[in-house]
Amino acid sequence: MIKKFKNIKDTKLINISELAKKLNLINSKTGKPSTHTLRFWESKFSKIRPTILNGKRRFYSNKDTELFFLIKFLLKDQKLTIDGAKNIINKNIYNLDDFKSSSIKALYFKSKIETKTKNLLKKIKTLKNYGKKNSH
Repeated sequence: MIKKFKNIKDTKLINISELAKKLNLINSKTGKPSTHTLRFWESKFSKIRPTILNGKRRFYSNKDTELFFLIKFLLKDQKLTIDGAKNIINKNIYNLDDFKSSSIKALYFKSKIETKTKNLLKKIKTLKNYGKKNSH
């Protein structure tokens, strides 16, 4: 299902190519974003609803982007089938407190938290090192 936006001032949207780059879906031969993969997933997962602007250009909200990250994790990392991924997504569990820590979605949220934590620690370390260089 495709939605049209009435008020896009407050919504940050990214186009399909930017999303493919964020998801690291790059064609190894051409080096271009694999947008066809996103369009395929969009056809299989009804919860993905791109915004169509300027004719037929697809744009995705933060919610859509997060859903694509989850789909990629389920299909590529956990090696689930499309139907298996649909079953997990349709459980409407969106944070770590909503389910048992042994579930597949828990692995996704844990890996996401780990990545954010590592990035923050890198930034802190960079700031600490920068302060040491300038204090002499």
